[in-house]
This record gives sequence, C-alpha cells and structure tokens, in this order.
Amino acid sequence: MRVLLFGATGMVGRGVLLECLDDPAVDDVLVIGRRPCGLAHAKLREQLQSDFQDFSTLGGQLQGVDACLFCLGVSAAGLSEAEYTRLTLDLTLAAARAVLEQSPRAAFCYVSGQGTDSTERGRLMWARIKGRTENALLGMPFRGVWIFRPGLIQPLRGVRSRTRLYQAFYSGLGWSLPLLRRCFPRQITSTVDLARAMLRAAREGAPESVLETWRINELARAESARRNDGKQGA
Repeated sequence: MRVLLFGATGMVGRGVLLECLDDPAVDDVLVIGRRPCGLAHAKLREQLQSDFQDFSTLGGQLQGVDACLFCLGVSAAGLSEAEYTRLTLDLTLAAARAVLEQSPRAAFCYVSGQGTDSTERGRLMWARIKGRTENALLGMPFRGVWIFRPGLIQPLRGVRSRTRLYQAFYSGLGWSLPLLRRCFPRQITSTVDLARAMLRAAREGAPESVLETWRINELARAESARRNDGKQGA
C-alpha cells in the first residue's frame, strides 16, 4: 500500500508515520509538510510544501496513492472564525481535491475530534468548522472517506505534542493516562491505536464513516491482531 501523509511533525501525524514505517503492508510513505520530519527510512519520501492551498507544484507525485492519512490540525484558541476556517476547512479541502484529481481510488482518512458538530449550527466555532470539513470530505468521491474523532490521546513511542499546553499536560499527568484509559476506554485512545485504526480503515474499510474513540480502539485491536498473526506466520 502506498500512503500519503500530511502532518507528520505533529503528535498524531508522528505516531501515524512510525506505524506506517513499521507496517509490512505499507510499501511507500510520501510525507508532505512545511518542515522536515527528521526521520530517515527506506520507505520514506518527503516533499516540503510552503503553500497548502496550491499543490500544483507537486506535479504527478500524488498519482498511485492508495491511502491519504490527513493529520494536520490547529487549535482554535486565539483564532478568528475566518482564520480557523482557512487553516482547517480550506486547507484540508485543497489537499483532498489535489489527491482526488490524481488518485481517485484512494481512501481518505481525516483526523477530526470528539465533539465535532455535524449539523454545522452549534455554538462552538471549532466544532462547526470541523463539521463543515467532515461533511465536505464525506461528499467527495474517494474509494472511501473515514473520519476519526478521537477524544484524549495518549502519546506513545516517544511522540510529543508541539502544542505547549498539551505537552505540559502530558509531561505532568501523562503517567495517569494508562490508568484513566482502563477506567474510561471509550474516551481515551493512543497515538499507536489511532494510527493502526487509520491503516485498518484505509485497507479494509470500517463499519461507519465517522469513528468515535471506542470504534477507533476496536479497529486498532483488529489491526494489532493482524500484525501479530503475520509475525507468527513468518
């Protein structure tokens, strides 16, 4: 499977990249970002992109993609609705259109967030804009579109958040997340499980288009079982 990954320098995207590189079913990973991801691997190719509204400079590099894993995202804190719309809705759809033009049979997996407002009419600005983004993606004729709405995410494998407030939380209280996850398994996932669930959906589909945390964890368990079976059969 050929994977296209957006957002590899963020916490979620880094976790997804590590799982892609470890997955024998993934043959090639093309990372598109504003800055280098800082990893070297035989499967990994990188393309730096300064303008995320115009992907014409990539030429034909998006051809033959089997799955686009879109992990770019920003916090709405301190942003106007217009600015958050530009950085969330407009940017995501520009990337999706570019992928669809060259790889219409690709699967598109989008990391959204718990509490997103699919009606687009709620009081929370970020939730409305995320809802508009989700709805627009679901209307695009990819092979499949899967929306991931994780709640609290436990960073694993040395992954760190680039958002200072979030990383301060993880540094101070991260030790409690394994316990909290056992107590609240339907609200908490991890970077590993989110990544494995995305790869599972991209390859084999998922029971519904919008996946909440409990379903993400369910898909991750199925994907982990597949990998374990593969190792035992090798």
